[in-house]
Amino acid sequence: MAVRLREAMAAALYGADGFFRRERPADHFRTSVTASPVFATAIAHLVAGVDKALGHPDVLTVVDVGAGRGELLSQVYALIGRDSRVRPVAVELADRPAGLDPGIDWRPELPEEFTGLLIATEWLDNVPLDVAVVDPDGVPRYLLDDGSLGTPLDPADAQWTDEWWPLHDPGDTAEIGLPRDRAWADAVSRLTAGLAVAIDYGHTRADRRPTLTGFRDGREVEPRFDGSTDITAHVAVDALGVPVLRQREALATLGVDGARPPLDLATADPAGYLRALSGASQAAELLAEGGLGDHWWAVQTVTIEWTPWRLSQSWTR
Repeated sequence: MAVRLREAMAAALYGADGFFRRERPADHFRTSVTASPVFATAIAHLVAGVDKALGHPDVLTVVDVGAGRGELLSQVYALIGRDSRVRPVAVELADRPAGLDPGIDWRPELPEEFTGLLIATEWLDNVPLDVAVVDPDGVPRYLLDDGSLGTPLDPADAQWTDEWWPLHDPGDTAEIGLPRDRAWADAVSRLTAGLAVAIDYGHTRADRRPTLTGFRDGREVEPRFDGSTDITAHVAVDALGVPVLRQREALATLGVDGARPPLDLATADPAGYLRALSGASQAAELLAEGGLGDHWWAVQTVTIEWTPWRLSQSWTR
């Protein structure tokens, strides 16, 4: 029997045989975390800033939601010297990876409450959602996994689309982001003090468009609901209700610089020049327009006023 896409997506990604329970994400798509250790260095700087803003608490918790196989936390934890005050927590449904640093807590759910940094890198784009399509009579209905249309939207989803993704004509399509808004609000509600950052593919009113797709073996493919592909859709970042900025702006403030090293270094220190050139190339990928640099960073503070960025409620950049 055909079901709504949110239900089908949840089973395909997170069910007993779901994609994220049995596949290693890095084998199928490239993220900022896997692209370069420069990204982890920037997040380590962010951890240090949050620690200072909080007055160096006895316990500083760093929660990574959608942690993959712990790649980001492993790097960050090592960079900060495995500080005994720092409690790294990886939130992921897959089994704990073999060889993961024993100092990293691995769990399927967010802590009930914590103080520190909440980081979500390409998590929200995998939170299951429904898709609405306007039928020939002008009624928005849920798209089902067999391509047919189901019931009209319930009041909450209809209100969300009216506000964030208006539908007017037959055939108009919207990816209903309400589950992402709720997931993010729930995650942030666990943070008693500190900073929350969601980093993801996204769009705003200026470029709203359907984006549901699949990934497999490094290629974009048709999404399949049998657990064989990743299934993802861009996040309506303006609907999260928090300030946002582009990754290229965020990382530049955290010290990521894609500029090439001076040529005279090649003569004075050839090996150093090659290392600097490699680092600049990796940084440039993280900052690139049309690529990872276009990711959105949604930023929310809890009880503290510090962030490394000048933020506004403008979502049109």
